[in-house]
Amino acid sequence: QVQMVESGGDLVHPGGSLRLSCAASGFNIRRYWMYWVRQVPGKGLEWVSSISGDNGAAFYPDSVKGRFAISRDNGANRLYLQMNNLKPEDTALYYCVRYNGGYDYWGQGTQVTVSS
Repeated sequence: QVQMVESGGDLVHPGGSLRLSCAASGFNIRRYWMYWVRQVPGKGLEWVSSISGDNGAAFYPDSVKGRFAISRDNGANRLYLQMNNLKPEDTALYYCVRYNGGYDYWGQGTQVTVSS
């Protein structure tokens, strides 16, 4: 049974940092592209980062490049998102997503709120 469970979301001040974690089970994350996406109520989904299954190459949109870093622990089958210099516009529900020709499995999400 495929399952992904995110954790690490919190309330943080602007300029602060958080590390999100995604515990995957039922599949090997190395065999898939894995994504972090976020959603703000009333707005669409925004791609935040992705990591290649085979070589671990990471990709980011301009909105988070240089501030966010995606990584994985193959032994633990976990995906991470290190977020630095957080801004109020980073406030969203963050999801860990498996990509298999499309987004096919999602976690339940973890809330990140950036506010003073």
